[in-house]
Amino acid sequence: MINAFDFSGGKSLRSAADEASKRIIALRKRADAKSIPVIYVNDNFGEWHSDRSQLIDMVGDRVTDLDILPRQHDYFVLKPQFSGFYATNLQVLLPKLGITRLILTGVATDICVLFTAADAYMRDYALWVPRDAVAADDFSRHEAALEIIGNRLRADIRATSDPGLSGWNEDPKAKWLSTSELSAI
Repeated sequence: MINAFDFSGGKSLRSAADEASKRIIALRKRADAKSIPVIYVNDNFGEWHSDRSQLIDMVGDRVTDLDILPRQHDYFVLKPQFSGFYATNLQVLLPKLGITRLILTGVATDICVLFTAADAYMRDYALWVPRDAVAADDFSRHEAALEIIGNRLRADIRATSDPGLSGWNEDPKAKWLSTSELSAI
C-alpha cells in the first residue's frame, strides 16, 4: 500500500491500513516461501509521468510500513483508476503467467479492492480477499464491500488465519495481487 493517506478520510484509512499491512506482510512471506510471485497494483496519484521508484519517492516514509514496499523482483503495475484491470497491463500479465486464482489485499475495501475484485470475477478468476488484509476508512463500508465480494463475486473472504485456506498457498497458479488506494495493495 504505497500511499501517503493525505486526503479526506486518510487518517482513519491509514489506521485500518496499518492493521491490514501486518497481515499483508505475513502473506507476502508465505507467498515467498511457496515461490508465488507478488504483483503490486498501485494508483499513480494523477502523476502520469511516474514509475515505481518515483511513486515510492513521492510517498516516502509516509507509507504505512516500509516492509510493505515492493521489492525489486515483485511485479508492479500502475493504475489510473479504481480497478487494477482498467487501462493497465494486468489483463496481459496474468494470462502470460498462467494465473487462474488471485489473492487480493490492500485498500480501500469499498473502492479499489471491490472494483478490482469485480473485474477479476468478470474475467473468471477465483478470488480470495482476506477480510483482515484489506481495509477501508469506515468499518461498515468495509463490511458491506466484503459482503458484496463474498456473496455476489463468489470470493473467499475468510481471514488470513483460517486453517482451511492452505490450498490457496499451495496452488502454484495462485498469485498474490496487492491493490492499493487513491485510485489499494
